[in-house]
Amino acid sequence: MTGHAAKQSPEALDFEGALARLEEIVAGLETGDLGLEAALAAFEEGVALSRRCSTQLDDAERRIEILVQEGDDLRSEPLETDEDET
Repeated sequence: MTGHAAKQSPEALDFEGALARLEEIVAGLETGDLGLEAALAAFEEGVALSRRCSTQLDDAERRIEILVQEGDDLRSEPLETDEDET
């Protein structure tokens, strides 16, 4: 679990960096090779990163809602995803 993203706190990472680090942590935990203390530390970091990513996604969603305009009135529209089409 080494890499550039591993050296930064969750708050210092952009979304992509936080997500990449979270993927590294998950991969490390899935191997089962970590000791208890290392696994707990990795899990705690993963939770912080997950919260960071969730906050950033919520912020992006709010920004999208604000940008959707109809005439002079702002209106909120849900963001359509590929999953919505199935």
